[in-house]
Amino acid sequence: MTGLQDHKYRQWFMGADADGDGVISRQDVLLMGERFIAACGDVSHCAAAQRLREGLDAFWARVLAPQDQDGDGRIGLPELTEGFRRALADPGLYPQQIQPVAECYFDLADLDGNGVIDQSEFEQVFGLAANLPFDECGRVFAALDLDGSGALDRFEFHEALAEFFYGDTPGAAANHLFGLISA
Repeated sequence: MTGLQDHKYRQWFMGADADGDGVISRQDVLLMGERFIAACGDVSHCAAAQRLREGLDAFWARVLAPQDQDGDGRIGLPELTEGFRRALADPGLYPQQIQPVAECYFDLADLDGNGVIDQSEFEQVFGLAANLPFDECGRVFAALDLDGSGALDRFEFHEALAEFFYGDTPGAAANHLFGLISA
């Protein structure tokens, strides 16, 4: 683990702390999902929204809750950072740890259902729900669009999330997925 990953985890933590109290709880994780669902429009009752809720609950139980070292149901930044260092050490576990929830996020962010997330969709959803400042959305999107097609396909989306959570590459565009960081 490096300082870069610590910076990325801190950025994710700030977005996940939905109520701003300096800790993450199961409720924060669920609120993060509801914020994303709301940013997608009138989809709160669709199957992808329900899968996201269930996936985030499972993510809390499998990945986050075990990091709660003092058993109070709340995870502070030091607990999260140390826990992510342990839990997210093996990128080969992406399909079990991150991909199920990522699939739901992709399905919801693809507002027009055409199988890709275009820049407008990315800006709307990530700008509103992922605490990615709107003025940064275009730069981050352009960097994540690996093939320059003007849209993120599932492969690009998963590559970005895998790099964000598991990667340690300075200068990788995915480092800024949840807001620009300086490392």
